[in-house]
Amino acid sequence: MTVGSPLHQITKFALPLILGYILQQMYLVIDAVIVGRWIGVGALAAVGASTSITFLIMGFCNGACAGFAIPVAQAFGAKDYRKMRIYVANAVRVSAVIATVIMVLSLMSCHRILQMVNTPTDIFHNAYTFLMLQFAAIPLTFGFNLLSGQIRALGNSRQPFYFLITSALVNILLDVVLILFCGMGVAGAGIATWLSQAVSVALCIWYIHKHMQLLIPQGDERRYDNRRTSILLNNGVPMGLQFSITGIGIIMLQSANNALGTTCVAAFTASLRIKYLFTCVFENIGVAMATYCGQNLGAQRIDRVTRGVKDAICLMLAYFVFTFVVIYPSADYMMQLFVDSGEAAVVSNAAQYMRINNYFYPTLGLLTILRYAIQGLGFSNLSMLSGVMEMIARCGVSLWLVPAIAWTGVCFGDPIAWIMADLFLIPAFLWVQRRLKKKKVIQLSNN
Repeated sequence: MTVGSPLHQITKFALPLILGYILQQMYLVIDAVIVGRWIGVGALAAVGASTSITFLIMGFCNGACAGFAIPVAQAFGAKDYRKMRIYVANAVRVSAVIATVIMVLSLMSCHRILQMVNTPTDIFHNAYTFLMLQFAAIPLTFGFNLLSGQIRALGNSRQPFYFLITSALVNILLDVVLILFCGMGVAGAGIATWLSQAVSVALCIWYIHKHMQLLIPQGDERRYDNRRTSILLNNGVPMGLQFSITGIGIIMLQSANNALGTTCVAAFTASLRIKYLFTCVFENIGVAMATYCGQNLGAQRIDRVTRGVKDAICLMLAYFVFTFVVIYPSADYMMQLFVDSGEAAVVSNAAQYMRINNYFYPTLGLLTILRYAIQGLGFSNLSMLSGVMEMIARCGVSLWLVPAIAWTGVCFGDPIAWIMADLFLIPAFLWVQRRLKKKKVIQLSNN
């Protein structure tokens, strides 16, 4: 990604990511469709009641793994393969510890967490069952994100895409078998997700050993390296905390929404499933920017960073136009996938949420591009602060706007958070850009 057209390189790298995550979101949509249509609105609400909690914990896992991949990408861009493998070995070691600790603490706190977010009594048992199964899969989530991130750090985004396809198909098949034929209900949805993630981890391990042995540490490269571990943690922990801090705001918002009743919880669940199906494209353009900026920083091609950001913004805006053309006229019909047309309140609320959020997608796209670019350039603490801005905004919405205007306030929760983050990220990126250019000038003058 250090040569050629930035737009071509970013698009080429991002496209498999986007397709893979669309498939991943599709099987989450199918989960919700099967649960909502064949079990009922209450079960759909139970699956969605813990969405924000899952985002908080899984978000930390995903963010940390993305951060661990940045030093790998930088070392690969600099063609220092020994250092790259030392990073790989220490990332695996650190990830195993973190994943185990998070899983144990999450399982121990599950009941209390659901109480804290005002989970309605009539769906509490199913919500608890589903969330426990999600928490049990944390090591698998960590494993897939870590290994796929290391594969992508070398510029290969196709294989993780193929693995997600396989995982999605396994998940859909297991949903049908466990929910429709075995009658396992919400528990069947959780078990299907757990087993499909195990398949994706196994495929990553197989592929690295078979085709990417450049990533496999040898001899003393496997030893614990305190300095490299510190660098990994300095990249991974802020990125993980960024998602978790954002997740705190989402929990506050969902808690306020849960207090509005089961109808609003079901509407929130359905709209989020479709929303993530569309917004995962913005997220993965951002992920591509992290690798792009990391490799170009390692190769000392700072001039390409600005060009890459501009091209990514153009790509994002083109996609926004597509989403608007699709979502605005079709939101009500999309929501009827999840519940019977007779559930008019659920359909109407969910469609309103989709349309309001869609108006603000450009602010989300700018957020992901700048945030991941800053992370790829090694300034993860700044991106974490943007997560703080999102958290503050969502907390404000949940404390004041939702009590004032109920469901409409919930609909504006994310857009207000995106705007607040952008107000921080735009000047932060300009500052990072100036600092790196100044540093390069100094290095050239010294040489």
